Amino acid sequence: MEIILSHQIRLNPNKVQAEYFAKACGIARFTWNWGLAEWKKQYEAGLKPSGLGLKKEFNAVKEESFPWVYEVTKYACQQPFLNLQTAFKNFFSGTAEYPQFKKKGIHDCFYIGNDHFDIDNNKIRFPKLGWVKMRECLGFSGKIVSATVSRIADYWFVSVSVQMDITPATSESQAVVGVDLGVKNLATLSTGKVIEGPKAYVKLQKKLGKLQRSLCRKKKGSKNREKAKRKIARLHYRISCIRKDSLHKLTTELTREFPVIVIEDLNVKGMMANGKLAKSIGDMGFHEFKRQLEYKSITSGSVIIKADKWFPSTKKCSRCGKINHEITLADRTYICPKCKLEIDRDLNAAKNLQMLAIAA
Repeated sequence: MEIILSHQIRLNPNKVQAEYFAKACGIARFTWNWGLAEWKKQYEAGLKPSGLGLKKEFNAVKEESFPWVYEVTKYACQQPFLNLQTAFKNFFSGTAEYPQFKKKGIHDCFYIGNDHFDIDNNKIRFPKLGWVKMRECLGFSGKIVSATVSRIADYWFVSVSVQMDITPATSESQAVVGVDLGVKNLATLSTGKVIEGPKAYVKLQKKLGKLQRSLCRKKKGSKNREKAKRKIARLHYRISCIRKDSLHKLTTELTREFPVIVIEDLNVKGMMANGKLAKSIGDMGFHEFKRQLEYKSITSGSVIIKADKWFPSTKKCSRCGKINHEITLADRTYICPKCKLEIDRDLNAAKNLQMLAIAA
């Protein structure tokens, strides 16, 4: 089985190398905005624009009008047109919103093809730049497909995509586990094990608020304001790292120990609309949990079963199957009106998810 996995590695660039990355990101952003503006102009004129067509037009004028694009890899001003084509394709199919112009400092990144970089242990070589140190070696072996350099806070990262030919692991065990995600605890397993979430945002919210108030007092355009912005960005990055670390540990444990894993197909976007729970739900990272579980299950050979979002895992009794419509979010103990079972509500939900797979 062939699969493409990406390994994100932090870079250690010097000042010159960091300037190269920033310039490449700027060129990628400029090219996207140029292409989007031309797309709108041609569409309003009754034409049928395309990414490849805009790419040819840009290549015809870039030497005279934009000679500075030659200072970095050619992919910085070529790939955005393909990305723009994909963005409009998703928009017309109804799976994405209309493409927007990009702003400096927001999701800065640029793509680079496998023919324009080399990797040697903990170093990576870029065209017109040379070798840049990486914090660690590439963790995957296989055919290198591409790389994306991005900036998070004031740190630089490279995400290397590798095409791998893997054979999913097989297990003689038939163990099935139900996983109920929650806002009080990150997850409750049908085995009775409870995994507490790190709640990084809640724990560091006070410090974040202090930094944000400090930012408001800084003069716009000053160096101190830029320093304050970097401190806030670093703290947000630290919060995301703490959250992802706990999710990686949980999803790795589940895919290694259980051949069959049952989860709820949660509507995370709809749940985030609840103003009282949005902060807690976002802090747990439900969407990231599902993403990690899905790609790890491919390599481990685990089967992921998603219960329908309307499945009454919380209201159904895990012993007799009676539905208790009276239970509310405030009730932490499930009491069955028929068989009088008293059980933790999250554990009851996890057991119902487990039986869903056993009965199938």
